[in-house]
Amino acid sequence: MTKNSRAIGLMSGTSLDGIDAALIETDGDGVQSFGPYLTLPYDPAFRSRLRSVLGAVERNAAIDILERELTDLHAVAVTRLLDRAGLSAPCIDVIGFHGQTINHRIDLGWTWQLGLGGRLAKAVGIDTVYDFRRADVAAGGQGAPLAPVYHRALAKSLEMPVAILNLGGVGNITFLEGPDSDPIAFDTGPASALLDDWISRNGAGHMDENGRISGSGSVNAGALDQLLGNPYFDQPYPKSLDRNAFDPGPVADLSLQDGAATLAAFTIESVARGIELLPVRPVRILVTGGGRHNPTFMTGMADHLNLPVQPVEAVGWNGDVLEAQAFAYMAVRSRLGLPISFPMTTGVKAPLTGGRFVSKP
Repeated sequence: MTKNSRAIGLMSGTSLDGIDAALIETDGDGVQSFGPYLTLPYDPAFRSRLRSVLGAVERNAAIDILERELTDLHAVAVTRLLDRAGLSAPCIDVIGFHGQTINHRIDLGWTWQLGLGGRLAKAVGIDTVYDFRRADVAAGGQGAPLAPVYHRALAKSLEMPVAILNLGGVGNITFLEGPDSDPIAFDTGPASALLDDWISRNGAGHMDENGRISGSGSVNAGALDQLLGNPYFDQPYPKSLDRNAFDPGPVADLSLQDGAATLAAFTIESVARGIELLPVRPVRILVTGGGRHNPTFMTGMADHLNLPVQPVEAVGWNGDVLEAQAFAYMAVRSRLGLPISFPMTTGVKAPLTGGRFVSKP
């Protein structure tokens, strides 16, 4: 590893949209440069197969096949990114390979991300760090969220206190009280997963594009109260969730539009409750992840919280690939033995590095 390392990060989130790949140059502390990036969407059939194994607790032949295919798709994403950057594999020091979370059961002391690090390293000829969450969980942590260490690196020049909110399948927040403070982080609740699943089950596509469906419905107060009755919201941070942690049953009998509006309100209210847990109110909330494209979320949060709620592009970041960049950054930190999780982000007892390393053939 050189002092400044070129790293590729790969992220496939709980929204199951596809693979984000991004190139950065970092010394494991700051970020020296941002390279090109891309998204490799999953085709509908593959997305459906991934969705079918969410919540699995045991391996089987179908999951083994799916894991190999998933890894090979990540290799395609790396190859395409190298082409876009005009670089060859020897120009890259390390890949940070998150894989695909299919179950996250901290109550049982385990988490499961599909992805074969050795297979990827062999396919693309680049050293790879993967399985980022296992060490934290083994040490008593929640294993999530991990991106806060990268948020801190990016946010040092911003006015603080500030909150960075990731709205993927699940919502998670990073709170930074000052430029040198350790981050506070936790999962706030659902983000797009429940809403997208509702729309998919109702045959209206696979997402609430531009908030059109949720924005056209009315919130059912009784159903929203039932959703908010989940004991998760009373737990102190740090805390984390599985994608399927919430039962959408309360909206089952609603129309497509009213169910979507109610689930969007559930996301908004869960973020508001998360903000209430923070030691002080942030001066603004910067939003990353696909949910920032949903006006129902963005306008609803700004109105409810009476705070500026802006996409991370407002400060020059790229919210489409921020998590992919984060795993590139964490791969370099892993190789340097630097921590990627902290007591107030995952609940681990002391700052801890993570990730398993496999060298290229």
